[in-house]
Amino acid sequence: MKKLGFGLMRLPQTDDNPENIDQEQLNQMVDIYMENGYNYFDTAYPYHNGLSETALKKAVVDRYPRESFKIADKLPIFFIHEEKDMQPYFEEQLERCGVEYFDYYMLHNVCSWNEYAFTKVDSFGFLKQKKKEGLVKQIGISLHDEPKYLEKILEQHPEIDFVQLQINYLDWEDKAIQAKKCYEIARKYNKPIIVMEPIRGGGLAKIPEEAEKLMKEYNPETKPSSWALRFCAGLQDVVMVLCGMNNIEQMKENIESMNDYQPINKEEEEILEKVADIIHSAIEIPCTSCNYCLETCPQNIYISKYFELYNAEKQTKWQGFSQQLNLYLTYIEKNYGRARDCVECDVCIHQCPQRLDIPGYMKKVSEEFDDAADATNEIFS
Repeated sequence: MKKLGFGLMRLPQTDDNPENIDQEQLNQMVDIYMENGYNYFDTAYPYHNGLSETALKKAVVDRYPRESFKIADKLPIFFIHEEKDMQPYFEEQLERCGVEYFDYYMLHNVCSWNEYAFTKVDSFGFLKQKKKEGLVKQIGISLHDEPKYLEKILEQHPEIDFVQLQINYLDWEDKAIQAKKCYEIARKYNKPIIVMEPIRGGGLAKIPEEAEKLMKEYNPETKPSSWALRFCAGLQDVVMVLCGMNNIEQMKENIESMNDYQPINKEEEEILEKVADIIHSAIEIPCTSCNYCLETCPQNIYISKYFELYNAEKQTKWQGFSQQLNLYLTYIEKNYGRARDCVECDVCIHQCPQRLDIPGYMKKVSEEFDDAADATNEIFS
């Protein structure tokens, strides 16, 4: 099984509304992906406001024989309130995807702050039963937490077949994410590893010029995203590297990187350590754009997009009006809340896998953009 997985969390869209998936472009991307010998698709109940699974059905299930592809899905434990809730969600997912079984099935976002969601019901027992019934081939967890919590879960549940972890070279030695330590715990318990966020929400595809220069000096032909994918794919016991691709060009680039890829060598590893240091010094808000926070914000603030604009603004050192400010004004025009509209309710923090202080960061975003936005509106009003 080739290691490039197609993550369906960030699909091509016709506009900024996540429900408006560009199905035609997605179909083309799937065709290119399958033609190159790749066949692993990862989706989840809430992705694209619930439409990722049905988009998968249209692009893959309705167009290819079932034995030619593998599907990974996840039980939305954050929506589960009672034992009886699990079966309806599972059946709905099978129907949305148009399949009779899942190849891989996980508890979605297992972590300490969300523990009540999967322990108040027998969620692991539910997964084991589905595997016994043949409705799930392999059971696992996707986890965003510290190594010690991962070890706790693996000790308590030896029935887990695999784990899905956030791993990339930027988070490898990061004190918050601790990707390397989580990876080592999974290996300690002999669990195959599926990598998520190898390019960190696209952030490792566009890196500071100083960092990219180091890569180009070593290999002028290789793109930053290729370094990121190869780093993950070469790790022992990593069986799949998920990549969220939202256009055909990204699909082609990633396939090119993973076709007959070579693991990162010692010299490249040293370069990546230097690159990570440069990026860490440049990125102020380490958001991965998973958008779990977006649906819960009472002020309809486009949190991840604003963080993306803020990071880009800080890295590019714009003078005066910038493309980032222009985009910020565009989102305000589309009735998204401003950064200063944040009421610090902290709901978003509980949805964030990275445990970011979103209200605190939002104040920085407001300082960067809101006064400039007011001045720009005044000029052009």
